[in-house]
Amino acid sequence: MNEEQTSLLLHSCSRFPPPKGVRLSYGTAGFREDASILQSTVFRVGILAALRSLKTRSVIGLMITASHNKVSDNGVKIADPNGGMLSQDWEPFADALANAPTPEQFLQLLTDFVKKENIPFDGQQSAEILLGRDTRPSGGSLLEAAKQGISSIIGAVFYDMGIVTSPQLHWMVRARNKGMKATELDYFDQLSSSFRCLIDLIPYGSGISKTVDDILVVDGANGVGGEKLEALKKMLDDLVIDVRNCGKGSGILNEGVGADYVQKEKVIPQEFGSMDVGLRCASLDGDADRLVYFSVPSNVSSYINLVDGDKILSLFAIFIKEQLSILQEAADEKVKAIHHARVGVVQTAYANGASTEYLKQLGLEVVFTPTGVKYLHDKAAQYDIGIYFEANGHGTILFSESFVASLETIKHEPSSASIEQHNAVLRLLAVSKLINQAVGDALSGLLMVEAILRYMGWSIQKWSDLYQDLPSRMLKVKVVDRTAVVTTNAETVVAKPPGIQEAIDAETAKYPQGRSFIRPSGTEDVIRVYAEASSQEGADNLASSVAKLVDRFLGFGSSS
Repeated sequence: MNEEQTSLLLHSCSRFPPPKGVRLSYGTAGFREDASILQSTVFRVGILAALRSLKTRSVIGLMITASHNKVSDNGVKIADPNGGMLSQDWEPFADALANAPTPEQFLQLLTDFVKKENIPFDGQQSAEILLGRDTRPSGGSLLEAAKQGISSIIGAVFYDMGIVTSPQLHWMVRARNKGMKATELDYFDQLSSSFRCLIDLIPYGSGISKTVDDILVVDGANGVGGEKLEALKKMLDDLVIDVRNCGKGSGILNEGVGADYVQKEKVIPQEFGSMDVGLRCASLDGDADRLVYFSVPSNVSSYINLVDGDKILSLFAIFIKEQLSILQEAADEKVKAIHHARVGVVQTAYANGASTEYLKQLGLEVVFTPTGVKYLHDKAAQYDIGIYFEANGHGTILFSESFVASLETIKHEPSSASIEQHNAVLRLLAVSKLINQAVGDALSGLLMVEAILRYMGWSIQKWSDLYQDLPSRMLKVKVVDRTAVVTTNAETVVAKPPGIQEAIDAETAKYPQGRSFIRPSGTEDVIRVYAEASSQEGADNLASSVAKLVDRFLGFGSSS
């Protein structure tokens, strides 16, 4: 690192002192905190993004958002060259960089890391970063801090993509690194054309008839997703969408609205009510990377029938499995080979046990990972087709490059396959282009759901009735030291402290269809407790009993 670069970094860093008395941690969602203390952090992540671009010799993304958090919060995260999350190997460095107390310590840390990682600072290579932010009022000033950080690295350039959803920015990064066009219009074009392709491939005589059920009512969480869906729906002649809570009125971002609120509280969001009884409804979160569906069962209750991420996963898995089964009897060997694709369904321990059992009964391979999108995504990438979703509505489908190449070959080469077999290949190819393979995307997921429901001829009620969720309860217990709990087997078994797992097993055995596990929070000194049973009373009692065990084994505590 030459003298000019060193001087520039010291000068710029001194203008963005870190907040006192606060230690920030880079998690799955990047850094998240009250927006008032994030300027220094975002500035430093701008530098981090430039270093990541130099190291990978690729375009990197930087997104300013706090997703489903309250409007006064904000956050910042990095999108790696494939459009996915920042490599876990770099997370400790991100933490250290954000928390370095002085410009001198910051510079020393950065210098040591650049040398260790052999990051080129020879002036022969430039860094390129795509910037995006959501609709939060604090986003503008934080974006400027990110620009200042990037500009502190000589030769680094940024492109401001404006106000976008998080998945749009991730998609743009992935597209740019694949040599594709990567504007918002390109994103809309790919989604709308792939959706139309799937609709055109619905066999004659199937699909939902033209009734009131064709109307989709969407809660935009008063965030960026509602705004973008308003633009996208103009390109969708086959779908009637009524967007509410799109942020243009007096509504507040994520307050009484949004996928996180709907999924956790299981109540009607603002701007919904008796006029929506029986309609197909969906809810996005603040930055549109989560999606859940719901219906309003009656005009006398505020509660909803929730169709969460587990059931979205099940719908996608059914469709993929059906397309592959169509190819089983193909005479063309290349077409028949597609049938043998390895399909994996990836869940966490928080997935409802009824969903896991249903997927296994379909004959699908179901595997578990620790909680966190980065774990789910990495595991799904090991399959020809990997499908993952969390119950909160974040998930996607990953297709291996070799599998997509096989589909493209069949599409363009003459084949002895029947029309329906060829159409099944075209449907799989359309799905690979419609679904956002970089990250969970509420807009692409919504179009995928709508196309499959048309194909299957299902109402939201029929979809909801695939299986009945087991009653569940989640609690958290305050503890002195959450690191005292060490888990294995995708966080379903406690390895430490000794004896607690046997005690949990003994409690669980008392309840029909009982299941319970504990895991340490990644952000606060609490232990999270999850329990399921055949009745809500049983789930509540089991959760309470396990919470008491945590308190007994780990010292003082209280559950909530």
